[in-house]
Amino acid sequence: MSMPERAATALAEMAACHECDELHRVPVLAPGATARCHVCGAVLARNPRGGLDRPIALYITALVLLLLANIFPFLTLEIGGRKEVCTLFGASRAMYNAGMGELAVVVFLTSILAPALMMSSGLYVMLSVRFRQSWPAVRLLLAWIGHLEPWVMLDVFMLGVLVAFVKLGNMATMHTGNSLYAFVGLILVFAAASSAFDRHLLWHRLGVPRRKRP
Repeated sequence: MSMPERAATALAEMAACHECDELHRVPVLAPGATARCHVCGAVLARNPRGGLDRPIALYITALVLLLLANIFPFLTLEIGGRKEVCTLFGASRAMYNAGMGELAVVVFLTSILAPALMMSSGLYVMLSVRFRQSWPAVRLLLAWIGHLEPWVMLDVFMLGVLVAFVKLGNMATMHTGNSLYAFVGLILVFAAASSAFDRHLLWHRLGVPRRKRP
């Protein structure tokens, strides 16, 4: 084995495939390279050619869209000559005032708080790594991003909105607001940002081995 091969093997990290749990030794990847499971073909790690610039731009865009989705009206309902303007945060507040406190908390957590925390935490970590700055709590935030991810349910909230459109279509006239378009854009941009966000690459650049889940 040549010296470069021995060095790559020494720097390789052990990783379990998230699809089939096969254990692999993932080497340091060249720009544009992707490591896949040799059993099921799932992606284990990748090193994008553009580095962190693309995911950083996507996360910034997602944060701007989340802000716009919470500023402008989401829906306007006309029922019996009355107009009710609903915002994204107002939907949670209306559920709480209607006595559905638990559901209001879940909607607020999954559609506003968890996405905001995940985007800001991911952006904080990537900027720290990108500019090679040792910012406080970077490793802690990177470790907790995986715990936040299951709580981000933007697509589920959008599905609920579509169901409400169908059920209320014969009872009220509904007008979509700018917030709804921003929210649809947020779902698409956040999906792209999550796909470009590679924790394996970030842990490697931080110089700290990851803990693998069984």
